[in-house]
Amino acid sequence: MATTPLSAAPTDVLPVVAARAREGDDGGVDVMEARHEAPTAEVVPQRAVGAVLLAGGLVGAVVALVLLLDKIALLEDPAFVPSCSIDPVLACGTIMKTWQASVLGFPNPVIGLLTFPVAAAMGALLLGGVALPRWAWWGLQAGTTLGLLFAHWLIVQSLVVIGALCPWCMVAWVAVIAMFWFTTVADLRAGNLGGAPAGPGFARRHGWGLAAWYLAIVVAIVATFPAWAAGLVGL
Repeated sequence: MATTPLSAAPTDVLPVVAARAREGDDGGVDVMEARHEAPTAEVVPQRAVGAVLLAGGLVGAVVALVLLLDKIALLEDPAFVPSCSIDPVLACGTIMKTWQASVLGFPNPVIGLLTFPVAAAMGALLLGGVALPRWAWWGLQAGTTLGLLFAHWLIVQSLVVIGALCPWCMVAWVAVIAMFWFTTVADLRAGNLGGAPAGPGFARRHGWGLAAWYLAIVVAIVATFPAWAAGLVGL
C-alpha cells in the first residue's frame, strides 16, 4: 500500500504517526490506516462521556422534578406521603422536613433542575460529534466535581445525621458519580487537567474504579442499616 510523507499527513493522524515512531517503527507510515486508528483514541471516549452526561442529566432532571413536586405537595399538606416514602428507612418525607433538604434556603431539587439539563445538553453535543473547547471541559469538570461533593455531603447526612434514605436521591447519586467519573476520565485522557495525557490502558480499566466506588456506598448503607438490609434479602 502506498505511503504518504509525514509532512503531508493530516493533523488528526499526527499523534498516531508520532506514537509509531516512538515505538521504533521505521517502515512507511500509512496515513489512511493512521486516520482509521485515530478516532479509537479520541472519538469513542468523547461519545462515551456524552452518553453518560445525556442519560445522567435526563435522569437527574426527572428525579429533581419529582422530588420538587412532592416537596410542594408536602408544604401544602403536612400529612402528604411522598412517592418515595416506602418504609422507616426509605423515607423521603423524613428527609424533606430537615434543613439539609433546603441548604440554600430553597428545596435542593431546584438546584438539580438548573444543572442536570445543562449536563444533558453538553452530552447531546458530544454525542453529535461536536468538539468542545478546553474551557467547556473545564466547566464540565468543575460542575460535576461540585455536584459530586454535594451528593457525598448528602450521603453522609442521610446515613449519619438523618438516619433515612431517599430512593430518588440515590438514583441522583448514581448519575452524579457516573457523570463526574466519565468527565474526569475524558479530561485525563486529553490532558485537560495538566500533565501528560493518560494512556489508553487507563481508559480500558477505569470501569473497575467506578464499580468499587458504587460498592463502597452500598457497603456504607448496609453497615448503617444492617437489619433493614438483611430484611431486603430475606435474612
